[in-house]
Amino acid sequence: MPAAPLTDAVSTRICKHMNDDHTEAVLAYAKHYGGVSNAAAARMVSVKAETMELEVDGASVSIAFDHTLTDSEDAHRTLVAMLRAMPKEGT
Repeated sequence: MPAAPLTDAVSTRICKHMNDDHTEAVLAYAKHYGGVSNAAAARMVSVKAETMELEVDGASVSIAFDHTLTDSEDAHRTLVAMLRAMPKEGT
């Protein structure tokens, strides 16, 4: 089955999944890539071809991807790779 294009509906699905099941990862994106080192809460608002939009402690934070996303599979691979590229806590 081919990957879904990165539509608003796909963005909503990705955000719901991340906010429901991976809250720690969303907060880590805010701290590491968004530069909000003291963030207490973060929520993924949208995933676009060039950026992910987060709400961090009530403020909007835009995080650029290192390439333009092509579809839902590319979004998944990229989000996972970004998480894995972060330094481990305590190291």
